[in-house]
Amino acid sequence: MAEVRVNLADHSYTIHIQAAGLGQVGQLMKDMPFSRRALIVTDENVNSLYSGALVDSLITAGFTPSVLVVEPGESSKSLATADKVFTKAISLGLDRKSPIIALGGGVIGDLAGFIAATYLRGVPFIQVPTTLLAQVDSSVGGKTAVNHPLGKNLIGAFYQPQLVVIDPLVLDTLPERELKAGLAEVVKYGVIADPGFFAYLTRHVDSILVRNPAVLTEVISRCCQLKAEVVAQDERETSVRMILNFGHTIGHAVEGVGGYSEYNHGEAVAIGMHGAALLSSSLNLCSLAECTAVKQLINAMGLPLTAPGYGTDELLGYLARDKKVVDSKVNWVLMQDIGRVTITQDVSEEHVRAVLSQLTENQ
Repeated sequence: MAEVRVNLADHSYTIHIQAAGLGQVGQLMKDMPFSRRALIVTDENVNSLYSGALVDSLITAGFTPSVLVVEPGESSKSLATADKVFTKAISLGLDRKSPIIALGGGVIGDLAGFIAATYLRGVPFIQVPTTLLAQVDSSVGGKTAVNHPLGKNLIGAFYQPQLVVIDPLVLDTLPERELKAGLAEVVKYGVIADPGFFAYLTRHVDSILVRNPAVLTEVISRCCQLKAEVVAQDERETSVRMILNFGHTIGHAVEGVGGYSEYNHGEAVAIGMHGAALLSSSLNLCSLAECTAVKQLINAMGLPLTAPGYGTDELLGYLARDKKVVDSKVNWVLMQDIGRVTITQDVSEEHVRAVLSQLTENQ
């Protein structure tokens, strides 16, 4: 078992990374100051695989859990779905110490976290992520949100979980496409903060893709450590935490243009990281060799590099509505070296258009 501490003063918490950890959630919650009634939010896919084990764990620890199942996919990150969860919470009589537990991927974590942050002005929140993307990124750090038709993650709050339990064994049932989607966020950590980790990923691509448990545990632990360090410095994304958005600016635009259905989040971030690397190189912030190294690792992980046929003007429209825009200027996260990035608004539309054209031309 590995543990990573997220140090945030009076709302610090621990990430537990443990094989078969799903069956330990109730025991880990048992001595925390929670009411016994709990609500698990999950989706149809995860419910059939893992809700039973989590429910049994909670019952054994003395809790009375209920399960709310929503449709899988980005469409559930909506105010309409949130209303269904609020209605369930109210009908169950959940009080201010009743934990809400997210069992699923990033969509479920964001949705359940948004509910926990706003129901009764805040109730305990537990993350039990079941996708690689959620385990290495979205379950840690307290970002919660739902989408709006005009943009992704525009309605939300910073709200930290009180506990994160990561069971690497659940990745055995993860579809190949979803595993690769999580690898986009994994690559991101190497690019923004740790050249040694980037080199480790480059050496272990094959082991990662065949889901070697020891390698995956090492990958998950390192990603959680890196994110915990960043979040501890800047919980509410006013400065250094912005580096975690590497690849996400263009990535969110790609998701939006595709109606949040053609490319999943990880695939879009992979395209966005390629775009950010190209933009960094074109601005002479990093070398062409480093740009190429990032491109090669993304490709080796089986992720897309381009979005052929997408419209440059459409993508620019989404960039203008990105939540990181301040005074009509995008905060770009760009490479200086592998392991070091910078945040800048000094990027011309001409440079952005040129990169978007490279990303969208038919190959």
